[in-house]
Amino acid sequence: MFRILAIDYGEKRIGIAITDPLQIIARPYKVLANDGINALNTIEEIIQTEKAGKVILGLPVNLAGEDTKKTLEVKEFATKLKSVISVPLEFWDERYTTDEAKKTIKKMNINTREARQIVDKIAASVILKDYLENHK
Repeated sequence: MFRILAIDYGEKRIGIAITDPLQIIARPYKVLANDGINALNTIEEIIQTEKAGKVILGLPVNLAGEDTKKTLEVKEFATKLKSVISVPLEFWDERYTTDEAKKTIKKMNINTREARQIVDKIAASVILKDYLENHK
């Protein structure tokens, strides 16, 4: 089996999470600066290094499931990412993932400054966990 990589896209930062080779556990992996082509190339490097066979990209939609301005931004990012990566990309509804990530961080008793550094990769792991739970 191959690993699955999940992305929580943000204007400033991109959170990355990855599964184990058996696709059972979703773990936070890394936070990248959203610096354009450098971030895209880094994601492809991670895919190659970790032997990921699929990318899950969190898609922010409103509560009714409709596209928002942010949805269009993520879809634009996906188009750019698809031109760089060598594996399939799938969108996944990311409603409430940031809230769930913040709750997780609060339970871990991490201070606010540190939390800002990890919330994106925790959110990516929430997206990935949700994806895995719905694809058993």
